[in-house]
Amino acid sequence: MSTKLRSSFDRADSTASRRTKPAQPGVTRIAAVQMASGPIVEGNLNEAGRLIEMAVEQGAKLVALPEYFAIMGMRDRDKVAVREKEGKGPIQEFLSATAKKHKIWLVGGSVPLECSAPDKVRNSSMVYDDKGRLAARYDKIHLFGFEMGQERYSEERTIEPGRDVVTVDSPFGRLGLSVCYDLRFPELYRAMKEVDIILIPSAFTETTGKAHWETLIRARAIENLAYVLAPAQGGYHMNGRETHGDSMIVDPWGVVLDRLPRGSGVVVAGINPQFLQHLRQSLPALTHRRLHRC
Repeated sequence: MSTKLRSSFDRADSTASRRTKPAQPGVTRIAAVQMASGPIVEGNLNEAGRLIEMAVEQGAKLVALPEYFAIMGMRDRDKVAVREKEGKGPIQEFLSATAKKHKIWLVGGSVPLECSAPDKVRNSSMVYDDKGRLAARYDKIHLFGFEMGQERYSEERTIEPGRDVVTVDSPFGRLGLSVCYDLRFPELYRAMKEVDIILIPSAFTETTGKAHWETLIRARAIENLAYVLAPAQGGYHMNGRETHGDSMIVDPWGVVLDRLPRGSGVVVAGINPQFLQHLRQSLPALTHRRLHRC
């Protein structure tokens, strides 16, 4: 079941050499998909399907796609033209059917969904269970804005922000949902309470990514004593944008279990609930908090 809270605001081998390994007792393999999506939805879904199959072949039971996996348009407003109603449309049908086909939990990093404004979308992370049912939806709360030199981004022009903090129980533990720019706001993750895996599908720019991506990802894992699954866009896009990539899986101690610097592919690693609980017992920082929001 998913939970909404109202907001006040085993290291894997390289992708080329990996082979399916039997999971150790108590260990579940999870995967992050990295893409360099373009403006054609059908082509992006085909590529996503191919990469998901790669992850499944390596034993992944939870697979996450990056932000904007279905479309990186030539213009920001292109995603508005392909927005969908919740429960209908080719992007959501693909996610549901793929999760059911492979019997995996699948996270569609972000899907453009209808909102109250006709010229905007909700940038929504959609979680499907292994029967293809929608288990949770999170609408991105924090909208990216950036100006440096010739680079200018303003997500508020085409995206309506969400309001709710979302977690969802899964066979792998409690998942905390977030998207890209949310990563810079640690209070969001504190508002999730205790979660076991934090999802951060992203499309970080190369400029901000090379400066801050790894630092922020590892910080969120360490301070929340949680695994972080961070699929990303990585490479050059037809619209001229360059995204940072470096999709990674990080353990609760801040160790990068697997990563992919650039290009399309998957990263896969094992998560161990016993290891997670051991760390939380050894360093019970989550119970030592003294400053709480009212």
